Amino acid sequence: MNTLTLKLVDKYEFMTSQASSQIVMTLKVQTEVLLAIHDCFYQQGLIQLMPVILSPITDPLCHPVYNAYINYFGQRFQLTKSMIFHKQIAIATLGVKGLYIMSPNIRLEVSDLKNSGKHLIEFTQLDIELKEATAQDFMSLIEDLIIHIFSRVKDSCREELVKSGIDIPVPQKPFNIYCSWDLREEFGDDFGSKISFQEKDPFWITDFEREFYDKEDPERKGHYINYDLYYPEGFGEALSGGERDFDYEILLRKIKERNQDPKRFEPYLELAKKGSLIKSAGGGLGIERLVRFLTKKKHIRDVTLFPKVPGEKVDF
Repeated sequence: MNTLTLKLVDKYEFMTSQASSQIVMTLKVQTEVLLAIHDCFYQQGLIQLMPVILSPITDPLCHPVYNAYINYFGQRFQLTKSMIFHKQIAIATLGVKGLYIMSPNIRLEVSDLKNSGKHLIEFTQLDIELKEATAQDFMSLIEDLIIHIFSRVKDSCREELVKSGIDIPVPQKPFNIYCSWDLREEFGDDFGSKISFQEKDPFWITDFEREFYDKEDPERKGHYINYDLYYPEGFGEALSGGERDFDYEILLRKIKERNQDPKRFEPYLELAKKGSLIKSAGGGLGIERLVRFLTKKKHIRDVTLFPKVPGEKVDF
């Protein structure tokens, strides 16, 4: 082996000898989380799709990230930031009640987020979309999912959690709901973080101005029928989602209002123009953030064996 390889092997052997029980505990929790997701959605009648890794279009996001492009035989692809467009197309095409994907996401975040404790540039997102659903339909499904996951982990990992001094209270429906406008007035722009420290159970925050595909309230311009699920104890955002706009003229207007180029989303807009998109609601739940909350890790790097944190050197 060369010098670099020896250094890396030494690093991971040291990590294993010092912290193997914690790593195994975390991975066992993660395994139970994944099993609970599949079990819950199977019972609910959702179907699973395989992820899309490369696509000509992907989520524009409402915060700054570096874009990654791959040129392949004259076509330019992007690494998937989320499967928002693919979910909408699939739910309109397949005629199913709902669908979900364990989607690898690449988000090349700015290095300022290195110490946030909750950002990775490579992570797995549980992407979900429900046909003809309202925000209330989707939020109710996610509450059922969270309760199912927490209950399963609490029961299946009881010994490991006790050894680590971790208690997982199982929340009850319905979760608390707050409006972002009210919270911003009370707490300022960092309202999500501040109220997260005050809550004891997962809760919802609604009405965020962000990506063009989230449905704008037709009766209140500038307000949106969307939602974020937050963890308590300062762990912050868990899931982001909303009802979808699918009318061509509305989507085009909102893209232009955000100073984005409609040509970037041409295949998606063509489907909207033909009337091929339908009413739906969905969201994306970060798996690593969920495992971090359940295991009470200080930083998200501690829940993955090969972490890729914004601004940090990557070994593997």
